[in-house]
Amino acid sequence: MKTILLVEDHSIVRMGVKLLIEDFMPSVVIIEVGTFNETLKVLHTRHFDLVILDIRIPGGEAFNMIPKIRSVQEKVKILVFSSQEEELYALHYVKAGANGFLPKDTSNEELERAVTSVLNGGTYITNLVQVQLVKNTIMERESRESPLEILSNRELEIMDMLLKGKWTKDIAIDLNIKESTVSTYKARIFEKLEVTNVLELFKKVEIYKKHNNSFP
Repeated sequence: MKTILLVEDHSIVRMGVKLLIEDFMPSVVIIEVGTFNETLKVLHTRHFDLVILDIRIPGGEAFNMIPKIRSVQEKVKILVFSSQEEELYALHYVKAGANGFLPKDTSNEELERAVTSVLNGGTYITNLVQVQLVKNTIMERESRESPLEILSNRELEIMDMLLKGKWTKDIAIDLNIKESTVSTYKARIFEKLEVTNVLELFKKVEIYKKHNNSFP
């Protein structure tokens, strides 16, 4: 019997995901939590085969959540289940150690494929991200770097907040770091992506997304 920890702060989403999983895995045990602190506490109390992890939860720490989970249960599988745009974030989460990334607007069938694949030891990404991965490989062969792939996980996290209209002070509070640190990261992002302001940053990200989605 498999045991799954479902980490999601919206009860209606937890209910839906739980019912869908129980439909194709009748004997599964699913434990639900709504915060990252609860996640770590529960991981200390029992073994889990899989953690289905929403990133944007109270107490969440984006990419840092994955190594923290593994520090408690080293071999547990982690499937990121997120509303974040997969073409921007999926590969970064997989590189951070996740066993898969699944967008929240996925179909019931894809949820089943993702959960089954990860539990069986595979790595799951959608067809869209597989195409993106192929494209990135081709670009590497041609000695060209994808503009967002050169960002660190922390830089990507701060870029996401900038694109959502958050000010430096707000980002510093959310991430519990100094404003000067945020400013340093912001400068690095602008330098790496060769932009001078948030509007140019937004346009460059949109171009990148369209470029990846148009790949045959």
